[in-house]
Amino acid sequence: MMLHIPAVLSIEEVNYLRRRLETTDWVDGKQTVGAQGAQVKQNRQLLEHAEVSLELGKIVLAAVKKHPLFFSAALPLRIVPPLFNAYAGGEHYGLHVDGSIRQVPNADYSLRTDISSTLFLCDPDEYDGGELEVVDTYGTHEVKLPAGDLILYPSTSLHQVKPVTRGVRVCSFFWTQSMIRDDTRRSMLFEMDQNIQALRNKLGDGAEVLSLTAQYHNLVRMWAET
Repeated sequence: MMLHIPAVLSIEEVNYLRRRLETTDWVDGKQTVGAQGAQVKQNRQLLEHAEVSLELGKIVLAAVKKHPLFFSAALPLRIVPPLFNAYAGGEHYGLHVDGSIRQVPNADYSLRTDISSTLFLCDPDEYDGGELEVVDTYGTHEVKLPAGDLILYPSTSLHQVKPVTRGVRVCSFFWTQSMIRDDTRRSMLFEMDQNIQALRNKLGDGAEVLSLTAQYHNLVRMWAET
């Protein structure tokens, strides 16, 4: 399941992050990836332990956690603190798949990467190229969203960032371990939840809506890993 989640950050939050990122030091993105990824990765990133990265990551994480659409789609158990990257002057990240396990910084545990998320911090007209290209069962999808919007997709997908030929593409990105490991089951639960919400708005909490809600929670209870 790929899902576009609009307005995760407000314009004011985006502008604050952009101002902070304009005055920070970036490092070669190859420093933050394994040997295979380094062969196809040309970008810049903030070091995950840098003070500005931790500060801005908390803002992104707080916004994500309170967004009902993100919670419904991801059913998050654990989230890696958000990271930040930038692309310009032809920089790109070739076709790759995200590592299956991520160590959580400053923690004594790792998490399984079920869901990848990219939060755009620049509007599409600020740069040329830089599309996030995700390959799945149904083909190849190009994503380039307004500032403050997020794309969510399965971490099992091959994906790449195409070369940025004008301007600068700045994003935040992170991984989530879901309570529901299987993407098909997550998709089913998301669709069910969205339809329940729509029925509640039309019909209120009638007997049928309450029954469907009970079945939704029983399925989560059956499939969840915590």
